[in-house]
Amino acid sequence: MTVVDARELQAKVRDMYRQVAEEPHGTYHFEMGRPLADRLGYAPDILDRIPAGAVESFAGVGYFFDLADLREGERVLDLGSGSGMDVFYAAQLVGAMGRVVGIDFTPEQLGKARQLAADAGVDQVDFREGRIESTPAEDESFDCVLSNGVINLSPHKGQVFAEAARVLRPGGRLAIADIVSERQLKDAIIGDADLWASCIGGAAQEDAYHQAIEAAGLRIETSRQNPYQFISEQARNASGTYGVKSISLLAVKPGL
Repeated sequence: MTVVDARELQAKVRDMYRQVAEEPHGTYHFEMGRPLADRLGYAPDILDRIPAGAVESFAGVGYFFDLADLREGERVLDLGSGSGMDVFYAAQLVGAMGRVVGIDFTPEQLGKARQLAADAGVDQVDFREGRIESTPAEDESFDCVLSNGVINLSPHKGQVFAEAARVLRPGGRLAIADIVSERQLKDAIIGDADLWASCIGGAAQEDAYHQAIEAAGLRIETSRQNPYQFISEQARNASGTYGVKSISLLAVKPGL
């Protein structure tokens, strides 16, 4: 099976999301910022209360907070937190007694998110450097794990889902949005690091994606397609040919 060069992929992903952090109004293959968040379904009143710098660098692919059903005082982990919009959004929902941790491996994204949190005086959030395949978090330490448009970037998706299951308490939830495909991508796409970094090459076939979640010991409760569209011609062509699309889903760790 064709595989992508992991080192090349890591370098390209870091470079792309460095640009997203530093140049949020640049031209990318994907939409960004407040207009995207509004269209995906984020609540305007909550967006108004979180740092504008996090919103402008938002590059998610879907909305899942209705599925996550976060409650006051809960502990939440965001895999691939970027400049922190979903972390700050979650912090509004869990309140002062809750805790939200973001994990990312792009230094510029982490630096921006940490500065935004310090400037806004948001002290129930924490941004940690790490990889989503080996999360710097203790076993069964979170009520909910989130991720938005990031797991497709990993060539080791099963490991990511296993880590999510490890850090969730029994009865905890996995609420994510991600890019998948309806048909198997051809080898030339799967082996292209540029297309992976563009959120296309790493799109797993939807049924295989679901199977990887279930293999990690999580039970899928619901899955839906999002009103997400690619911008570039290359991405649109892949979407049309292979059914590349965005989904949001909720899975639960059995035990309660």
